Amino acid sequence: MAEAIENKLNRIFDSNSKIIIGMKTMTCKQLGGACNKKFTAETFDEIAKMSKEHGMEMFQQNDVPHLQAMEAMQALMQTPEAMKAWMDDKKAKFDLL
Repeated sequence: MAEAIENKLNRIFDSNSKIIIGMKTMTCKQLGGACNKKFTAETFDEIAKMSKEHGMEMFQQNDVPHLQAMEAMQALMQTPEAMKAWMDDKKAKFDLL
């Protein structure tokens, strides 16, 4: 519940208390990752891009929890239908924010 309220507030105010509209926040974990890093953007595509960039950084740092999450994603990518279902689910969750 608190996370839902925080997400709604993020759609109105940024970290400097400037009014913004339409922004949504998801965490690395919500996107299949391993940490609570927050990504804030107007669209799911923007959030997905931020998450991918974060994943690449964590890969370069050999961060074990993120590497394990990436292995799970690679397994998912073996089946196009499973990957599409996963992406559709994450986008639906973004849309509900």
